[in-house]
Amino acid sequence: MDTVVASGAGQLAAHLARPRQRAGFARPGLVLCHGFPAAELGAPQAGATYPELADWLAAEANWTVLAFNFRGAGSSAGQFSLRGWMADLRAAVNWMRSDQEVSGVWVAGFRDGGSLALCLAGEDPDIKGVAALAARVDFERWASDPRRFLEQARRVGVITDRSFPPDPDAWSRELRELRPLTAAAAVPPRSFLVVHGTEDSVVPIVEARALVDAADNQVEFRVLNGAGHHLRHDPRAVAILLGWLERQGV
Repeated sequence: MDTVVASGAGQLAAHLARPRQRAGFARPGLVLCHGFPAAELGAPQAGATYPELADWLAAEANWTVLAFNFRGAGSSAGQFSLRGWMADLRAAVNWMRSDQEVSGVWVAGFRDGGSLALCLAGEDPDIKGVAALAARVDFERWASDPRRFLEQARRVGVITDRSFPPDPDAWSRELRELRPLTAAAAVPPRSFLVVHGTEDSVVPIVEARALVDAADNQVEFRVLNGAGHHLRHDPRAVAILLGWLERQGV
């Protein structure tokens, strides 16, 4: 079911998938997070396959699953900022919590979405668990050259207003303020899944191992031989995510 989630930037495009068989009692809920748009596809196609993933997970795991587009991506309103994307994720989680058919909320993200999922789980103890697939430990690569990254954001289309950001320095500082690696330490004893490919040329596997170490090894860590950065399209990664959901004991 297509729906919208209200956030500070306006309305976020979203897709809600419910279990095929409604149990008559509340079921667990999962929020899915996409990553920063790839240059070859651009903002309009960001997260385009996530509604399909949400439908599949809802049917197979018997969970309620929400896939949404961060501001500036897909058909969601607004202009990209890292803190803005965090606000969007927080709004999506709260939206799921308001659903009377949802008993608790887990978060899963691919690439930068996985990093933001970690950041939110680190500050929100009511999130039941987090899955981070091909996630980075920080946003230092963006922060090291914020002017170049700002141009990249405009080029892929997550920023379409030439007057945005009104304060480029504040916009840039956000890139260093969020620390997924620090947040990882706060996730246990809640359920924590890390999945990474051995051939990830964007985020090296050493970063996944750093997340595991930060969580004092209280992590389900799965390494995919030969896999690159885009694990959303690797059936092994999707199968691991499904298995993790089924092991949550709910």
